Amino acid sequence: MEPLTPQEKQLMLYIWKTGKGFIKDFRDKYPGEPKPPYTTIATIAKKLEAKGYVTSKLYGNTYEYRPKIKQDKYKRSCISDMVASYFQNSYKDMVAFFVQEEKLSEQDLEEIIRLIKNRK
Repeated sequence: MEPLTPQEKQLMLYIWKTGKGFIKDFRDKYPGEPKPPYTTIATIAKKLEAKGYVTSKLYGNTYEYRPKIKQDKYKRSCISDMVASYFQNSYKDMVAFFVQEEKLSEQDLEEIIRLIKNRK
């Protein structure tokens, strides 16, 4: 799966959240003012389509975009890449890192252990 730029990730989040839509719909989701130009978002959408993340359907003179890749699949790919690149393929080392960085509490770890035990 080809990596996404920050701008592509942001647009993909809006596309995943809405399920489908037109550039104007996604542009409305961007926070604050001024919003990115319509043409900028359209260019990003075309790049996402070229990378295989979205499909488009032409209605008149505008395209409707839909996700081609589910968000969970993208998450799995990103996490797997991160674990491989930074933690030598060790999820345990990744969890230990977050504990050392104080991003996971003892209660968080107990909940994770419950999830593992209940998975079976």
